[in-house]
Amino acid sequence: MNPTQIVEAVLFASEAPLNAEEIARADEALDEDLIEEAVQELNATYSESERAFEIRELGEGYQLLTRADFAPYLERFDTIPRLSRLSGPALETLAIIAYRQPIGRIEMEYIRGVGSSGVIHTLQDRGLIDVMARGEGLGRPLLYGTTQRFLEHFGFRSLDDLPRPEELPVILRERTPLEDLEGSKPMEAEADGPDLGVDDVLSNAADDPGNGAKDLADSMGAPAHGAEDPADD
Repeated sequence: MNPTQIVEAVLFASEAPLNAEEIARADEALDEDLIEEAVQELNATYSESERAFEIRELGEGYQLLTRADFAPYLERFDTIPRLSRLSGPALETLAIIAYRQPIGRIEMEYIRGVGSSGVIHTLQDRGLIDVMARGEGLGRPLLYGTTQRFLEHFGFRSLDDLPRPEELPVILRERTPLEDLEGSKPMEAEADGPDLGVDDVLSNAADDPGNGAKDLADSMGAPAHGAEDPADD
């Protein structure tokens, strides 16, 4: 077997992205350079033969995935796994965390103008965010950030695929010091918004991850409703 065939077999069999080190465990002859060459060769072959799949770089690894153009056909089958759905408030909160991490709950609620405890738990349960550190303020609040699962879920290679700060609303560029927020009145909880599919929010992410990330950021423009964010289904 040549290296290209081995790499293809490993990626075909894997249900999750694999980095070069993990792929190299398949054969002693494999190294990072050979694996990168194999991925490029395979993608060139897939493209020339107009195959329905390609190797995508997600997070720090590679995964063999169906091309986004075929999503409308696959959605007709219940046996094919679908990306989980997030509510509007969940996407809004996730966007804030993605651009402002590490960030605490008080600062999130200051930005959104509503309580966010419920939706934070939902995002944690789905593995999209996690506690990254503790702040230095009163009570040493938990600080949240996005996970590797976040990158894989939205098809990003890294956080560098997110739009630059100057392309985002001013509120994402100007941080309010945490000490100015401590002791402020707790925000009211927010009413749930309509469920949004990841494919709805990131419809062009497969071809241009930057566009998908901008759509995620644009979800922050939705007005607050003045009730609590319940957990997503």
